[in-house]
Amino acid sequence: MALNPDLKIDEASLITSTLIKKHKAASAETVDAVELKARAAQLSLVLDLAHQAFARQEPAGQIVERLAGRLHELRHDAAPAVWQELIPLAQQHRVAAYLEQDPFTRWSFEKPRGYSGDATLLDIYYKHPSAEEIVASSSELGRAIFAYTSEAASSVAGRERREILARTVDETAARVEDAEVLAIACGHLREAELSKALAEKRLKRWVGLDQDPVSVGTVNRDLAGTAVEAIDGSVRGLLRRAYPLGTFDLVYASGLYDYLPLPVGARLLQRAMELVKPDGEFLFANFSDEITTDGYMETFMDWPLILRSAGDMWDIINAAVDKNRVDAEVYYGTNRNIVYGKIRRR
Repeated sequence: MALNPDLKIDEASLITSTLIKKHKAASAETVDAVELKARAAQLSLVLDLAHQAFARQEPAGQIVERLAGRLHELRHDAAPAVWQELIPLAQQHRVAAYLEQDPFTRWSFEKPRGYSGDATLLDIYYKHPSAEEIVASSSELGRAIFAYTSEAASSVAGRERREILARTVDETAARVEDAEVLAIACGHLREAELSKALAEKRLKRWVGLDQDPVSVGTVNRDLAGTAVEAIDGSVRGLLRRAYPLGTFDLVYASGLYDYLPLPVGARLLQRAMELVKPDGEFLFANFSDEITTDGYMETFMDWPLILRSAGDMWDIINAAVDKNRVDAEVYYGTNRNIVYGKIRRR
């Protein structure tokens, strides 16, 4: 199934908020000046109320929960082009000084690794031991806000995703002797720490591919002596068949599709299926369009995502594979904040 051969991907496949905003702007309508003025006034009121609540020292979790809900409603009601204009207005508001004390919000906004959704950010909401110092060094208010942001439904879904990945690896090892696994954009591969199959040495190899050398080094350091090996590699390189990877019983991409427009996602799925052995599987995940923290994430965390419904996931699958040759399913996680697509090669 042919897709656009001229599709361009940035050189290193690093995901930046600028790239996502360009994608969203390309599909957005012209900004309506009248609506923008009205929505900007609405946003100002929402942010002023949150600032006043912080000044009164109301419970931080309640303030941020209320703020996130109002931002979600505003994002939903505003035209996409108008919402994009509101994002910098929110980021420049004085309430940001309170919110950025949260280690989760601050790390996402500042992007110490240079791009959105990096592996350390995931470690923060995983509550992984490696991120304990980042949280502990935050202010008392920051830790109070983190108590809310780390337990928001989207964060809970992210932790469940880690468990689902580990379980899927273990299920693969249970049905295939000496199973081989590939993780695309593996980050720190924290799901490996939960895998019984890895601990019991029932995997032949578990390859992690990532464009961030810090992530690659972390995986190879933390999981030395196991079946895991991380290697440098980008989406672009993968699509160009630049790496002699072989084939696998399971290939998965857990956080990458949040940043990929449909044509790129479909091409990646096609390429992934070339790496899947007969009766093997490709699993991919995406934050769903049902999350309610989207407005907060796009403003104060500067973490824009391409959110998808089950129908959107099917659009990617249908654009990439012949369903007469595969078995496919789409399903949601427990709280419906993440949606999954699974394709098995017959």
